[in-house]
Amino acid sequence: MILDDLDSRPGSTTSLLRTVVGLYVRDLGGAVAVADLVDLLGALGVPPAGARSAVSRVKAKGLLVPETLDDGRAGYRLAPDAGPMLARGDRRIFGYRQQGGGDPWCLVSYSLPEERRDARHQLRRHLAWIGAGSVADGLWITPGHLVDEVEEILVALEVRDAATVFLAGAPRVAGSFADAASRWWDLDRVAALHRTFLARHGASRTGLGAVPDGGPPAADDGSPRAAFARWVRAVDDWRPIPYADPGLPSAALPADWPGTSSVALFERIRETLAAPSSEHVRDVVGR
Repeated sequence: MILDDLDSRPGSTTSLLRTVVGLYVRDLGGAVAVADLVDLLGALGVPPAGARSAVSRVKAKGLLVPETLDDGRAGYRLAPDAGPMLARGDRRIFGYRQQGGGDPWCLVSYSLPEERRDARHQLRRHLAWIGAGSVADGLWITPGHLVDEVEEILVALEVRDAATVFLAGAPRVAGSFADAASRWWDLDRVAALHRTFLARHGASRTGLGAVPDGGPPAADDGSPRAAFARWVRAVDDWRPIPYADPGLPSAALPADWPGTSSVALFERIRETLAAPSSEHVRDVVGR
């Protein structure tokens, strides 16, 4: 079962909730009270009614299952299938990796007949989601370090029998590799995502930037609560970027590529805000 939110819209209440769940619920033993989730989302400017609606939507997606906690409060526990998905997200979000010049590439070749067109559509959608490039109909390419994610998708969509996965050296193309990469990947879109992140979170000398549109109304007073609000919104904005950007080598990228600055900014924000943000969560849940 694949629980990734391919339609994630950063900044939406549901996306913020998924980010909070992914960041903290595992460290809370895999379960959290509904009231605590509502409190945490309140720091992000989400009213209680909106928070409870988002919890219901995330439950319907299969990420959370209801559970009465040891203290008798209503709560939710991570669904059994959520662990691998969140671990995969951690690797992407907090372990951005760029393809080295001599590293292998992963090629995915598949053929699905018309009667399996729904599976074919889902396969294309999920390969695009993890940052694979489309070389030709039925042939996709991605850095070799993503081969395990490719295999997980093929198995989860029950199309492993229709695909062959190759680990290979650098493709030989007519013209430059950068020109080929610009055809296989939508690099303009990826660059725009990086530039938007830089504009939203890198404006000030502290590296924190202004609160994005729709952010919490409270001032950034240096408190753990304010750090939590900034950190969650930064992660929520960043979360789709390392999926859209698979970490192509420098030879495949334009000279003015903004990804390097964007990755460095996210790391600076993490160093500044992650610890006080966790302190706020512990205060809210009483641990």
